[in-house]
Amino acid sequence: MFGIIIAVALIIAGFVAAKLSKKGWIIGVAAVLAVAVVGMSCFVSVPAGHTGVVTTFGRVENYTLDSGAHFVAPWRTVINMDNRVQKKNLELPCFSSDIQEVHMSYTVNYQISKADAMTLYSTVGQSYYDTVIAPNIAESVKVATAKYTAEQLVSMRDSLAVEIESILESKLNSYNIVLVGTSIENMDFTDVFTNAVEAKQVAQQNKLRAQTEAEQKVIESEAAAEVRKINADAEAYELLKKAEAEAEANRKISESLTENLIDYTYANSWNGELPKIISGSDGSVIVNAADLIKSSGNNE
Repeated sequence: MFGIIIAVALIIAGFVAAKLSKKGWIIGVAAVLAVAVVGMSCFVSVPAGHTGVVTTFGRVENYTLDSGAHFVAPWRTVINMDNRVQKKNLELPCFSSDIQEVHMSYTVNYQISKADAMTLYSTVGQSYYDTVIAPNIAESVKVATAKYTAEQLVSMRDSLAVEIESILESKLNSYNIVLVGTSIENMDFTDVFTNAVEAKQVAQQNKLRAQTEAEQKVIESEAAAEVRKINADAEAYELLKKAEAEAEANRKISESLTENLIDYTYANSWNGELPKIISGSDGSVIVNAADLIKSSGNNE
């Protein structure tokens, strides 16, 4: 665009020079070049990813220019505002609710609202990060961190991140700044607190190990007792079944016995010898009954 303006200006200057005298030629060329310079100054270029804020003698106009070349009246000025997503990392000292010092590394991704760039410029200016964003990040982090104890900051890091982002987003929205994303990169505590946390974790692990071992012993003891009970029940059951079987066998034997069978069994099992002692019906006792029977036979 600028090259076209210069070329046109040179053509006009050459035409004027051909028609005028030397003095007039010089004046004409100077006038044409002046016009060319003024014309060139009326064209502005807004870089990609930026929004052009237009001012007239310092007053901000209620419109913006997109990226590209634009013709602007020479009494107006264009300020380029970066509306790309930008990233900043801050190292922030803060304190927990139990007054433990914490050093937090916090990252913020933000972007200015393209449609409201002129409002941000008119109320804050181009140094909006230093003026608005950085202070609000620091305040949001400190306010949210102060709600947690040092131990909670370690165990509830995700909740802390959500709360910080919520507070910060509310603050930046009032300035037409969009919070794209945030993250807690790191949290450092004092050596005293770190050592105390490690000692507590070791103690908790030892306690848990002891509880686990005690529970395991109880389980093993209960299992052994259960096994003994099962074995005892099995033995009692076997004895019961054996006794029942013997009783049933004796019952069947008893039912099958007759006098003839008893006499027959006795006769088969007798060895032919008379008993040594015989009791009489009157309660008398005869000793050496075999000899008595023999003597009785001889007397006959």
